[in-house]
Amino acid sequence: MISTVTAYCSSSNQAPGEYFTAAEALGRALAKNGIGLVFGGGRVGLMGCIADAVLENGGRVKGIIPRFLEEREVAHYGLSELHVVETMHERKMKLAEWGDAYLVLPGGFGTIDELMEVITWKHLGHHQKPIILLNINGFWEPLLNFFERIANEHMIPEEHGKQYSVCDTVEDALKLLVH
Repeated sequence: MISTVTAYCSSSNQAPGEYFTAAEALGRALAKNGIGLVFGGGRVGLMGCIADAVLENGGRVKGIIPRFLEEREVAHYGLSELHVVETMHERKMKLAEWGDAYLVLPGGFGTIDELMEVITWKHLGHHQKPIILLNINGFWEPLLNFFERIANEHMIPEEHGKQYSVCDTVEDALKLLVH
């Protein structure tokens, strides 16, 4: 049973509107299905959007933010819980530990880093948690194509696709969480 999901996503306020629409819909759906959110603790970008939607719909949200980002005034102080840690590594470890599944929305370098880490850890047998890429507007297609290339060139096992699921809609992602 999935009771808490870790979301990885952009902190950019300039991301395309359809990504904010998806993040808000996802936050509402998580709250309405009793699934808590763990995320990077920021009040900006898709991170802030999904957290606000969970909170506005009665859900619980845990944020984990390193002190240097809190000091830049990007911390979301309206959360159910906000944990301030000393390093990005500590943040990433808690994000990985505290969720029962990983939902990956569009994002930048940090989001890609977090995705690669949980895929690698799953491949190595460190966890068996679901990893779901929310492929809004085909956002993840270039990376998925790259995954195919490195599989075709025998850099990763052919069954790499079993490490994660790809969903084009919030509804499809939610189905994987509440099955």
